[in-house]
Amino acid sequence: MLNQQTLNRPASFSGTGLHSGNRVNMTILPAPANSGVRFRRVDLEGKPEIEARVENVSETSRSTTLAKGNVKIHTVEHVLAALAGYGIDNAVIELDANEPPIADGSSREFCKIIQSAGIVPQAENREPYTPVAPIELQVGETTMTLFPDEAFKITCTSADKQGRFTQFYSTEITPKTWEKELAHARTFCFYEEIEYLIKNGLIKGGSLENAVVIRDDAVLTTEPLRYPEEFVRHKMLDIMGDLSLLGRPIHGHLIAVKPSHAANCEMVRHIAAQMQKPLRAAQTFAPPPAKTAGETAAEPVENQDGVMGVEEIMKLLPHRYPFLMVDRILKIEDNKITGLKNVTANEPYFQGHFPGHPIMPGVLQLEAIAQVAGLLMIKHAETGRQLAYFMSAENVKWRKPVVPGDVLLIEIELMKTRGKICKSKGVCKVRGEVVSEAEVTFMLLDAE
Repeated sequence: MLNQQTLNRPASFSGTGLHSGNRVNMTILPAPANSGVRFRRVDLEGKPEIEARVENVSETSRSTTLAKGNVKIHTVEHVLAALAGYGIDNAVIELDANEPPIADGSSREFCKIIQSAGIVPQAENREPYTPVAPIELQVGETTMTLFPDEAFKITCTSADKQGRFTQFYSTEITPKTWEKELAHARTFCFYEEIEYLIKNGLIKGGSLENAVVIRDDAVLTTEPLRYPEEFVRHKMLDIMGDLSLLGRPIHGHLIAVKPSHAANCEMVRHIAAQMQKPLRAAQTFAPPPAKTAGETAAEPVENQDGVMGVEEIMKLLPHRYPFLMVDRILKIEDNKITGLKNVTANEPYFQGHFPGHPIMPGVLQLEAIAQVAGLLMIKHAETGRQLAYFMSAENVKWRKPVVPGDVLLIEIELMKTRGKICKSKGVCKVRGEVVSEAEVTFMLLDAE
């Protein structure tokens, strides 16, 4: 599938929301290329929209909820799975309530209306993302690993906390296998969960018409199970809907054990972070944008003993609060540079790392090494404007914790250069003791 796709014409379906119990009318509309999938609340003033992106996920208890301001859309995963299963990249999902209809608890009815509307290719190319390295994740009892692959595959094992109804299934996802192997799998719950769900205001629209209930060893349903492994296949259906929040198709093999909406969305965040790494690496040590016509580019000014203040640093590095990890350059001589970072109690990351026991994350110490090393590379660029592209970090070691009140001394030494490739060794010290170290590699390229 080389081109993006959308619907040929609008497709509509009406029903009841699983958790809200509200009557809802849903229409899926064609959308322009590169616009992605978004929800539109036509029942609210201004018809606000929420993009189907992981950045907008607000809740993952029993289902996936998207929110923007005070506007929410609950239980989005089944309709998103249907669009993803057919390879639809761009669509607008209009709703006159806060949740798509649950239908029969699967994606079957959504597949029917999509088929009736038809799918058309668009001029712009699709750009699937293939992981550059395996991505591993563990959230509670859930473990997930995404490996690079030429296609999209899911291998899944599901079970409850007591290990009941353990099931396994694996398949490559194509429009045909999606429709045949996964789309009809219904949502399910265990009988002992129902009281909790009702007390928490959920499953107001739930019934045996749209869910399978497991009680002890019995399966309560209005019809026979649709697949021998219907429960794990529904988990895979949920995975597809949640993974579509990446905003791009994936070429990879996902292996999941006891998946959940929370873990699915966290995996999307991990994938998105890996996607951004090349972009961040390209931008990490880029000087500020070129001045427009009529403007003069101010050169960094060092004082007479070689010290560079933060204003001069920011003229060479694009980093700003809260990601600038060097406050001052104390010394630059030949192949060495020494920077300083004051670690204060006001650092924003201390709110979560960790409450009551603040410690500077090791990766931010590595980032400090990279930024100071980047300054050294840029200063060594003697001809024209050059950029230092961060390529790799090796032999990274964290030896002692860094806490509020510490002064981080960052010492960098250029180890070797080969053509446009430069490798440096960095050491972070607090009160003369090494707290972390790493070897970082850069490539120098001419600025555009």
